[in-house]
Amino acid sequence: MTGADDIIDLTFRRYEQYVNPGIATLVKFMGFDTVEVASEGCYIYDADGNKYLDCWGGPGVFNMGHRPERIIRRVAQQLEKMPLSSHILANPLTAELAERLAEVTPGSLQFSFFCNSGAEAVEGALKAARAHTGRPEFVSTQGGFHGKTFGALSASGRDVYRDPFQPLMAGFTHVPFGDAQALAEAVTDKTAAVIFEPIQGEGGIVVPPDDYLPRAREICDEAGALLILDEVQTGFGRTGKWWACDWAGVVPDIMTMGKALGGGVMPMGAFIARPEIWDIFAENPYVHTSTFGGNPLACSAGLGAIESIEEDGLCERAAERGDQFMEGLSAIAAEFQDKIVEVRGRGLLIGVQFDDSDVAGLVISALAGEHIVAGYTLNNPKVIRFEPPLIISAEQVEEALAAFSQALDNTAALLQ
Repeated sequence: MTGADDIIDLTFRRYEQYVNPGIATLVKFMGFDTVEVASEGCYIYDADGNKYLDCWGGPGVFNMGHRPERIIRRVAQQLEKMPLSSHILANPLTAELAERLAEVTPGSLQFSFFCNSGAEAVEGALKAARAHTGRPEFVSTQGGFHGKTFGALSASGRDVYRDPFQPLMAGFTHVPFGDAQALAEAVTDKTAAVIFEPIQGEGGIVVPPDDYLPRAREICDEAGALLILDEVQTGFGRTGKWWACDWAGVVPDIMTMGKALGGGVMPMGAFIARPEIWDIFAENPYVHTSTFGGNPLACSAGLGAIESIEEDGLCERAAERGDQFMEGLSAIAAEFQDKIVEVRGRGLLIGVQFDDSDVAGLVISALAGEHIVAGYTLNNPKVIRFEPPLIISAEQVEEALAAFSQALDNTAALLQ
């Protein structure tokens, strides 16, 4: 065995014995019978020194690319000063990031609570909605994904992840995504909030009708319910605008975020809300807390992420490269109409739906053979997701398209 073989063998044995045997099996099935050891820009490097073009992106974590220099530098400098907060004194980086988020989010969203992941952000948003309204119930969507902690999982909309943990939190109703009439019928005077993603990610990159978000806003206003938009995956330039809700011009009462908030360097989540909702902290400012939330290291990364989007024009780049990617994928899909049902998405959040989940899996494996990293969506395994860093170049998009076409050829030959 070479040194690389030793690392690969030892890593998989440790996964099988100490981490998660199922993950080891699944990763190998997908064609990744190697281990990652380094990354840079749009590429991941394995133990053998091979590089893979990352069209999976975390998913949604590496909007600024892997190991972005600006953010790495900020975090390294902060590491020398103060990595974690005392939680006794106010911290200037926490305050600065909260101010910057108020500036780049829509409408009157103003106050931020920092945590460590998107799921935690959803948990906090649900608590805030229930405390502010005094109402017990929530309406979410089928196929939606909000995380796997108890509250977030209760809001999520696929039984395969929910059933093993029943009973979950009471009071959640799930309606078809994009169906404003069904939403209107489900919202009552007991509804604390409606929560959904502006574009479903794990549901299969599902873009709702143009009038869906505006109607949801109206429905919530009429019923006195809050609107929570989950922008954990769709935010920070992913769809070609700062936030996916910007396409519809809709301002939520609460917005959750995570993934790219940490600049691809630090784990981080947050929810931001209108000022009146912050009355939950009026009597007790510690009614909801997080030991590591808003720590100086993570906040330095978050500030670097915002700076990168603004100074590197990442929203514009996502829109431009997304158009290129979508056009190329649509042209390839036209050649494989017997296998591909649809290409859809916005910006660099793109899904390709196959007629069979097994074929989708084989194509992912074939892409791995072409040194392209892509993945399926958790709530719809028929959909392959392309979600590369927003810094991807036109040449790298063409590289991915050529590999996708070859992967389809290889899969078709295998199925004959």
